[in-house]
Amino acid sequence: MPIATVNPATGETLKTFDAFGAEEIERRLARAATAFTLHRTTGFDRRAELLNRAADLLDQEQQDIARTMTTEMGKPIVAARAEAAKCAKAMRWYAENARQLLADEHPSAADVTDSGASWASVRYRPLGVVLAVMPWNFPLWQVVRFAAPALMAGNVGLLKHASNVPQTALYIEDLFRRAGFPDGCFQTLLVGSGAIEGILRDRRVAAATLTGSEPAGRSVAAVAGDEVKRTVLELGGSDPFVVMPSADIERAARTAVTARVQNNGQSCIAAKRFIVHSDVYDAFCERFTAGMRELTVGDPMRESTDVGPLASEQGRTDLEELVDDALRLGATVQCGAQRPEKQDKGWFYEPTVLTGVTDAMRIHREEAFGPVATVYRVSDLDEAVTLANDSPFGLSSNVWTRDDGEVERFVQDLEAGGVFINGMTASHPALPFGGVKRSGYGRELSGQGIREFCNVTTVWHGADPDDNR
Repeated sequence: MPIATVNPATGETLKTFDAFGAEEIERRLARAATAFTLHRTTGFDRRAELLNRAADLLDQEQQDIARTMTTEMGKPIVAARAEAAKCAKAMRWYAENARQLLADEHPSAADVTDSGASWASVRYRPLGVVLAVMPWNFPLWQVVRFAAPALMAGNVGLLKHASNVPQTALYIEDLFRRAGFPDGCFQTLLVGSGAIEGILRDRRVAAATLTGSEPAGRSVAAVAGDEVKRTVLELGGSDPFVVMPSADIERAARTAVTARVQNNGQSCIAAKRFIVHSDVYDAFCERFTAGMRELTVGDPMRESTDVGPLASEQGRTDLEELVDDALRLGATVQCGAQRPEKQDKGWFYEPTVLTGVTDAMRIHREEAFGPVATVYRVSDLDEAVTLANDSPFGLSSNVWTRDDGEVERFVQDLEAGGVFINGMTASHPALPFGGVKRSGYGRELSGQGIREFCNVTTVWHGADPDDNR
């Protein structure tokens, strides 16, 4: 895949970039290793000062980077500005909280006396150079949610971004450079996927984090496992959105629309499978379908646009194939399931609602990465839990109920990294983010996220037999 900015709203190639050769990759690896020897010795105050400066620059440049993201991958400009603002917020959160999150831990003397120690502690130390393989769908946020905690922990980063968002990738490197981080602390690698293995196997790279497809995750995990290097993987998702009889149906249906089409439907944590109790199925389906029909599809640079194009022509083709397979096997279209008639350029697809989906259809098992929703009818809570878990993925989940007993049951039994009650899944700097099953392993964000790439060091101090203290 060429490294290029291709506007998905028009299909026009706007700018191309040459991939780095072996010599440039080596220069950047050497620079990263040197930067780590310096950055790891800086204190939290200095790191926080630099990260806050990056957040200030990002706020000042919000409109410009939003336009770049929209141009490269098609998200509505309103959402792009919100993404930039969220990144600045996360930077400031880690700048403020990293010291506490990584503070030394001190077991009580009574707990360690039988180990022969007079005292012991646990210290969090940085690992080194971390390779980040990132996707195009949230081209700024996916990177910052790795970079902010990694830099605050004293690590340095190498970014291999998706090949269709090169200008966003270069902006992030420049942002940290202008904020004052030491040379080489954060670098973008303009390389294709074929270069990842060699970079990850390099002795100077300590660990890797990847957000992307399951095949990409398997590939990186295999190489890292062979090299015995730590990884964090955030892969696909096919999140359930369960609606029970006690739910506020109006609010659930309204939120369901946003949960399905956020980021043009191209979000791992977007709700994709809507599992509705039979008592409220008709009411929910009617409202949800009406809301999907009312969305404005069009130019993502317009403030009024709700849904822009899919990021690539192949992405739209893949989505169409899933829908066509479902229709061939008996699914019913409530709305959409076609390209908009008014859009003769770009990779647009109408917001779509399918009912009558069965486990014989690919869309029941595979992630629909675009504005396509499947709605299921269930008769009780047990059937809802079973269907929600009937997926190879387990990233997050949404449950709508006002019954406390049902809430507890879903929290206990849903196989997911998150359970969001009466609201849609969203990531937040203070909350851990990640999944189970084929959605990956490890956690980003919160204290768990910043500790993922730390050497958790036990410090043991032997008792002195002559010490009478």
